[in-house]
Amino acid sequence: MSQQEAALVTGGSAGIGRAICEALLAQGRTVVNLDYNKPDWGHDKLVSFQADLTQQQETREIARQITSSHDVTALVNNAGATRPGTIDTATMADLDYVVDLHFKASIILIQAALPALRASRQGRIVNMSSRAGLGKAERVVYSATKAGLIGLTRTLALELGGDGITVNAVAPGPIATELFRQSNPDGAPQTKRIIDSIVVGRLGTPGDVARAALFFLSPDNGFVTGQVLYVCGGTTLGVAPV
Repeated sequence: MSQQEAALVTGGSAGIGRAICEALLAQGRTVVNLDYNKPDWGHDKLVSFQADLTQQQETREIARQITSSHDVTALVNNAGATRPGTIDTATMADLDYVVDLHFKASIILIQAALPALRASRQGRIVNMSSRAGLGKAERVVYSATKAGLIGLTRTLALELGGDGITVNAVAPGPIATELFRQSNPDGAPQTKRIIDSIVVGRLGTPGDVARAALFFLSPDNGFVTGQVLYVCGGTTLGVAPV
């Protein structure tokens, strides 16, 4: 590898993605943030690119730009969208959107990063799934694609393990991001119901998820692959398989 080594995080301008970027930067790593929105924060070792990851050609072009200037040895496919709806209200447009964002963009970026991931012999891929992948009402297309990311994670772990690349998934539960609070304001009845359903008695934070991602992204953790870590405050107890 002859270019600058970096970790690539999608959706790093805010929320969980920002927390992951900041955690990696705190380790002294160079971080490339790829998001639809420009971040309102910065760091000497943060490089940001903008793109609509639901557009395949645009995603391929930005992936080419990033990998032409950086050796991506760690990749976090974090960018996501919920598109709420039941089976009665979900549309094919909703489905196409989340498939493009959660699946197609992830695969395009993984393919673009593969040469550097392989060359490093300790490449790391983290896919952001969700506790909703186990089933969540009014999240038909979202939960389906988040569950699908687990299948992708396990298959890639089998395919890429011989190259020293680990592939794991983080599956957050209720996390107090800006987006979450827009729909669930502090003190609102629905927010209280959510908190009451969490075993540890509080909402998760973006930092909780970032710390889980850091475990998988560490060059020292090369013996853990194909796994899903639920960062959910215990909400999967009695639901998730052992």
